[in-house]
Amino acid sequence: MNTLLKIIKFQLHDILRSKWLIIYCLFFLLLSYGLLSFSADMSKVLVSLMNVSLIIIPLVSVVFGTIYLYNNKDYIIFMLTQPIKRRTLYLGLYLGLALPLVLSYVFGIGVPILFFIKDSEINFGALAYLIIAGIFQTIIFTGLSFLISTVNENRMMGLGLSIFFWLFFSAVYDGIFLLLLQSFQDYSLEKFSIAFSMLNPIDLARIFIILKLDVSALMGYTGAVFQKFFNNNLGIIISLFSLLIWSLIPLLIGKLKFSKKDF
Repeated sequence: MNTLLKIIKFQLHDILRSKWLIIYCLFFLLLSYGLLSFSADMSKVLVSLMNVSLIIIPLVSVVFGTIYLYNNKDYIIFMLTQPIKRRTLYLGLYLGLALPLVLSYVFGIGVPILFFIKDSEINFGALAYLIIAGIFQTIIFTGLSFLISTVNENRMMGLGLSIFFWLFFSAVYDGIFLLLLQSFQDYSLEKFSIAFSMLNPIDLARIFIILKLDVSALMGYTGAVFQKFFNNNLGIIISLFSLLIWSLIPLLIGKLKFSKKDF
């Protein structure tokens, strides 16, 4: 445990000096402040923040994480010459990157809202769900980036795969889903749509937030199905549990691959 904490501490010190992390935090800070300045409707602000966050967070997490691990290859090789377990090193590197990204997001979203507490009615429940969803997106796509970097030695191939997975989950996946719904519209697809949406962490996060906001116009097909089959509370629990599974799978597979990798 002491070794893990030391690795995390060193990685935090290294990451916090990165100008990209500062830019990432400032982006959400300015976005949140700007939306709150121009709109008094908190629901619309949260929906706008959700739409932007579910695009930017996965992109930054997966690309930055991939580049980060490739750039630290010499450091990893050096650390492996020390009496340190590989799983400890992997977790230390992972947490050392994921924690600053999470803190930057929470700080960027949360600080402007503190200034507007007196001026608008803030739905703290929906805000908490937005922040939780953003944290899960960071954890999931950072884990995915580490898995990609561990499996692929080629830097360009790894970066290309990272962008591909982001593009697939953020845009292509929904297009395939809509095509399947259109092709098999004569059949009952409610259960299929629930299972299919659980295979996309970005869709899960969107459903998780929208069910809390209870914005029926933005539910979409999968959101409406979740609400119909599970009601709001059970749907939120199921989507949260699915996000937790998504957080663990890339991390555990990546840790297993890292433990067996020949450096």
